[in-house]
Amino acid sequence: MAPFTKPETVLKQAEGLISVGQTHAALQSLTEMFSSKRFRNTALSSLEPIMLRFIQLCVDLRKGRTAKDGLMQYKNIAQNSSVQSIENVIKYFIQLADAKVTEAQEKANKAVALLTTDIDDLEASETPESILLGAVSGDQSKDRTDRALVTPWLKFLWEAYRTALETLKNNNRLETIYQQIAQQAFKFCLKHIRKVEFRRLCETLRLHLSNVAKYQGQAHSINLSDPDTLQHHLDTRFAQLNTSVELELWQEAFRSVEDIHNLLNLAKKAPRPAMMANYYEKLAKIFLTSGSALFHAAAWSRYFAVIRAMGGKTDEELSKLAGLVLVSALAVPVGIEQDENAPEETKGRNARLTSLLGLTKTPTRATLLKDALSRNTLKASPPAIQQLHQILEVTFHPLTICSTIAPVLQNLSSDPTYSPYLPLLHKVLLSRLFNQLSQVYSGVKISHVLELVAPLNAQSSTATTATIVYDHAHIEAFVMACAQRGELRLRVDHAQGSISFESDGFSTASFSSTSPTTLIRTRLTRLANALETSLSYLSPAEPQKAAEAQQAQFETLLKAVNDERSRLALHRTLVSRRSELLTELTVRKEKEEASRKAEQARKEKEEESRRQAELAKRRERERIERELENMRIDETKKLAQTLIEKGTLKVDVENIAALDSDKLLQLQVEQLDKEKRDLNERLRITAKRIDHLERAFRKDEKPLLAQDYANQQTTDKVTYEQNRETLLKQSKQQHTEDLANKKRLGRMMGDYQAKRLEIAGRQEDELRKRREKAKAEMEKEKAARRNAILKKREEENRRNEAEERQRREEEEERRRQEEELEAEEARRREEEEAARAAEEQKKQEEEEKAAAARKAREVERQKAIEEAKLKMQREEEAIARRAAGRTAPKENPDAWRRSTPATPRSESPAPRTPVAGGGAYRPPGARGTTTDSSLPPSTGGGYRPPQAREGEGSGLRRTVLPGAPAGESWRDREKRREEAAAANGPTNGRSSPKPTPGPSSSSQTQKPAEDDDGFKPVPAKQVWKPRHAR
Repeated sequence: MAPFTKPETVLKQAEGLISVGQTHAALQSLTEMFSSKRFRNTALSSLEPIMLRFIQLCVDLRKGRTAKDGLMQYKNIAQNSSVQSIENVIKYFIQLADAKVTEAQEKANKAVALLTTDIDDLEASETPESILLGAVSGDQSKDRTDRALVTPWLKFLWEAYRTALETLKNNNRLETIYQQIAQQAFKFCLKHIRKVEFRRLCETLRLHLSNVAKYQGQAHSINLSDPDTLQHHLDTRFAQLNTSVELELWQEAFRSVEDIHNLLNLAKKAPRPAMMANYYEKLAKIFLTSGSALFHAAAWSRYFAVIRAMGGKTDEELSKLAGLVLVSALAVPVGIEQDENAPEETKGRNARLTSLLGLTKTPTRATLLKDALSRNTLKASPPAIQQLHQILEVTFHPLTICSTIAPVLQNLSSDPTYSPYLPLLHKVLLSRLFNQLSQVYSGVKISHVLELVAPLNAQSSTATTATIVYDHAHIEAFVMACAQRGELRLRVDHAQGSISFESDGFSTASFSSTSPTTLIRTRLTRLANALETSLSYLSPAEPQKAAEAQQAQFETLLKAVNDERSRLALHRTLVSRRSELLTELTVRKEKEEASRKAEQARKEKEEESRRQAELAKRRERERIERELENMRIDETKKLAQTLIEKGTLKVDVENIAALDSDKLLQLQVEQLDKEKRDLNERLRITAKRIDHLERAFRKDEKPLLAQDYANQQTTDKVTYEQNRETLLKQSKQQHTEDLANKKRLGRMMGDYQAKRLEIAGRQEDELRKRREKAKAEMEKEKAARRNAILKKREEENRRNEAEERQRREEEEERRRQEEELEAEEARRREEEEAARAAEEQKKQEEEEKAAAARKAREVERQKAIEEAKLKMQREEEAIARRAAGRTAPKENPDAWRRSTPATPRSESPAPRTPVAGGGAYRPPGARGTTTDSSLPPSTGGGYRPPQAREGEGSGLRRTVLPGAPAGESWRDREKRREEAAAANGPTNGRSSPKPTPGPSSSSQTQKPAEDDDGFKPVPAKQVWKPRHAR
C-alpha cells in the first residue's frame, strides 16, 4: 500500500477486497495503515469507521492479537480527544464476540437436534459407533459438538474481555467503560460456569489495582481518593464477590472481601448501607463454608445491625433474620474463647478476620449472645429459637436436656435456613450435657450417656439431611476433644466403661452454668450473703424504722429517677444537636463535593476545549501546509511555463511535479542574471553617449553665459520697479476707503452707547435676582448639610466609642497575650542563654586548647628560626673570613709589572683577574693582593670570588662586606653600600658603591694612556647574565 493513501481510500480498498472474498488481504491492508506514520495525524471522524471495520474483520477471522494491537494504537490516538469513540469501538468488539458465541451455541444445538432426528431405531438407545466413541473419549455427543463449535468462540470471547481490560486499564477517562467491561466479564464467567477464567480475571483486576500507585504520576492516572472512582471500584468488587459466591469459589470470595475491605479503608465517607449489608451477608456465607462459626455469627450480627438501621423490612423478615442471628450465636462452640497462649499464627488470623468485620476486638460467644439479646433478637425470634435459647442457656436439666431439645431440633431441621446449624448445635448440646453432668456427678457410665443422647439418634434417623449417629466411639472422641481443648477435666475408664470428672477448684476456666470452680471462687461472697440473711432473721428491724427507711429509699430512688430523667433529656438534646450538626456537616460536605465536582468538570471541559482548539490548530496547520505544497507546485509549473515561453527550458508541463523546483529556480536565476547583465551593458553605453552629449552642450554654452547674466539683471530690475509702483497705489486706495468708513460709522456711536447701557442694566437686575435665589438655596443647603453632619458626627461618636471600647478590650487581651508571650520568651531566652553559656564555655575551652597548641607551635617555630639564624650567621662569618683572607695585602704588589703601569680597567678578559682595589691587571702570582684591606670589594662589574656570590644563586644576592659585623641583615648591608656611594659620588652613571680613594684609585679618574709596550686597556662591557650563571 502506498504510504500516503487517504483513510477513505484504504476503507474502500478493504471493502472491495471483502466483496471478492479476500478478507485476509483486507485485514492486512488495514493493519498496515495502523503502522503508518500518518495514522496518528488522521482525523478521528475518518478513523472510527475504519476501526469498526477492522474489529469486525478481526472477530470474523478470530485474530485476537491483531485486534489488541489495533485497539492499543487507537487508544493512544483518541484518549486525549474523544473517549466516546474508544468506548464505542470496545463495546462493538465485545458485542460482536458475544454474538459469535451465541451463534455457535445455536449451531451446536441444531447439530445435536439433527443427530437425534437421524436415529432410525428409537428403541436402540446406543449405536455401536456411539458406544465405541464414548469408550474412547468419555464425552457425550453434545459435549463433543460444543467443544468443536462453541469452545473456540468462548476462548475468543474470553480473550476479547482480557484485551478490552488491558486496553482500558489505568486511565481515569476510561474508568467507567473499564468497570462495565469487568462486570460483563463476571457475567460471562457465571453464565458459562468458567471458574478457572474467573480466577484469572480476579487476579488481573487485582494486578491492575495494585499498579494504580505505580502509574500515579502519569497523565490521566486513576485517583482512588476520588469518591466516584472509589465507588466504581467497590461496585466491581461487590459484583466479583457475588459471582464468586454463586460459583462457590470460597477462597476467591475471601480475597474479594479483603479487596473490598482495603478499598473501604480508603473511602473518606461511609459507604451505602445496602452495600455493607451485602458485604456482611456474603462474609457470613464465607465463614459458614469455612467452618468459622464464631466469625460467622459475628458477621450475621453486623448484618442484622445494618438491616435494622436501614429499615424497609417486614416483621416476618426481621423475625427470620433475628432467629438466624440468635441461632448462629448459639451454634458457636462453647469452649472457643480468646486464648492468650495461642500461637501467633492463630492470633494474626483472628485479628485479620476481626478487621474484616470492622470490629476492634475479637468477638466471643458470650459477647455475641449479649449483643444479640441487647438488640431484642430473642423477642423477635420465632418460638422454636426462643425455646432453643431457653434450653441451652437458661435451664439446668442434664438428664432431660437431650429429650427436651430433640423436638426443637427436629423442627429446625425441616427449615433449610436453620438446617446448616444442626451439627454445630449438636456439639454445643453435648458440651452443655457434659458440663452439667460434671457439676452433678463425679463419674458417669458411658452407657448412661448413650441413653441420655438417644433422643438425638432418634431425631437423626428421621432427619432429611445426613447427621451423625452418637455411639460409643463418637462420644469418646468428643469428650477427648473437649479435654484436649481444656473444656473438661475427665478420665475415661475403658475397663469399667465410665467417665470420671476431675474438678480443679482454683482453675480460671468458667462457663455459663455454675461449676465447682465458680462455687469455690465465690465462697466469700456467698458467706457474706448468708450472714446478712441470718442477721435479718435474728434481729428484724422495727416496722416504723423500716417504713422510714423505705420512705428514705423511695425518696432517694425518686431523686435518682429525676436526675436520670434530666440526664436523659440532656443526652437527647445533645444527640439531636449532634445529629443536626452532623446533618449540616454532611450537607456542607456534599456542597463542597458538588462544587469540587463542578470545578473538576469545568477544568475537564476547559481541557477538552483546549485539546479541541489544539486539534483544530493542528488541522489548520496541516491544511496550510497542504495549500503551501499545492502553491509550490503551482509556482513550479508557472516558473517552468515562463522558462518554456522564454525558450530557455524545454520540459513537459504535465509532468512538472516530477521536476526539481530548485533546479528550475536556478535556471530562472541564471536567466535573470543574463538579462541583468545585458541591461547593465545597454545602460552603460547609453550613459556614455549622454555624457559625451552633455559635455558638448556645456562646451558650446560657456561663451553665452556672461551675456545671459546681464540680460537677467536688466529684466529683474524692471520687474521690481513695476511691482513697487503697484503696491503703493493699492495702499493709498485702501487708506482712503478706511477713512470714509470711519466717518460713516461715527454717526451711530450715540445710539450704540445708549443700547449698550440699557442691556447692561437689564443684565444687572437679572444677575441680582439670581444671586438672591442662589443665596437662599445655599442657606437651605447649608442647614440641611449642617443637620446631616451633626447626625453623622453623633453616629460616628457612638461608633468611635464602641470601637474604642472594643479596642480597649482587644488591647487588654493583646497585652495579656503579650505578657504570656514575654514570659514564654523570657523562659526560652533563659534556656537559650544557658545553652549559649554552655556552648561558649565549651568554645572557650576549645580556643584555650587551640591557643596552647598554637603557642607550642610558635615556640617550636621560634626555636627553628633561631637555629636557622645561627646557622646563617655562621655561614656569613665563614664567607667573611674567606673574603678577608683573599683581599689581605701582599708585599711588592707591582714586582711583576713593567716600568709603565697599565691603565686601570674594571674588567679584563680571561685569564686576567681584576682585584677590588683598582681594577689593574695582575699576574697570577700577584693575585689576591690589594693596596688597602679596609676597602670594600667593588660591585661595579669587577670580578668577585665565588664565595662572595653564594647568596645570588638562590635569589638572595647576599654580599658580605669586609669588616661587617656578624649576623648583619641585608638592609644593613644596603645602607652601608649607599653611604659608601654617597661618599665617593656617582661614577659612570652607576649607583653601586665604589671603593674609597687609595693609592691606586687616582688612576681610575685619569684618561687612559698607552703603555710603553703598546698595550691599550679595553673598557668593560656590561653584559647581562642570568642569576644561575653568576
